[in-house]
Amino acid sequence: MKPFKFKQFTVLQDRCAMKIGTDGVLLGAWTPISDTTNSILDIGTGTGVIALMAAQRSGAEIIDALEIDTEAYEQAVDNFEASPWGDRLFCYHASFQEFFEEIEDPYDLLISNPPFYAEDYKTSDEQRDMARFQDALPFEHLFIGASRLLSNQGKLAMIIPFKEEERSIEIAEQLQLYPQKITRVKGNTTSEIKRSLLLFGFNQIECEIDELVIENSRHVYTKEYMDLTKDFYIKM
Repeated sequence: MKPFKFKQFTVLQDRCAMKIGTDGVLLGAWTPISDTTNSILDIGTGTGVIALMAAQRSGAEIIDALEIDTEAYEQAVDNFEASPWGDRLFCYHASFQEFFEEIEDPYDLLISNPPFYAEDYKTSDEQRDMARFQDALPFEHLFIGASRLLSNQGKLAMIIPFKEEERSIEIAEQLQLYPQKITRVKGNTTSEIKRSLLLFGFNQIECEIDELVIENSRHVYTKEYMDLTKDFYIKM
């Protein structure tokens, strides 16, 4: 499995069940990060790509990541140490539930590309299944943890299947977390909406909603997608 080279860092992924994919890169590039964002937590970091993107995009002093799978955790640590931002990146080997029950310092930003193939059958690869299935991190846990870990003005950013958007908003609202920005993602102009990028916060404000199309035609990317990812992808 070849390393994935970005413009400013390289990600080894041979030990991770979930390889680098469009979802993670989209989320890492799309998540709003402000000058006041000093602490970031990437939940279920896998290769560490989202935390690395956050380090490239921000001056946040604390960029923590969390990974329950041992192989992926060790690989994320290696990827962090090899990057230009090794002094700001730290990975915890724990489940999110263990983590949010023990940690007391709040974060300004939580980012998660959660496992979400709830309806799919399981394969014989247990490691890959854990990375892909909700059993390991159901939405409820994500929002409960976020409601405890976020600072007052803190935000939670995530990417989920579009069909789960409504349900996740309902769960979040029970914990006083409200959608502030939603971007719905389509593969091309004629395809159905496949993913939702969601930003939640404690303030109930008017939610900004837009749409992102990835390709005009096969391997011909839209300007919007190229603008979003050009700081990362070498060929953009």
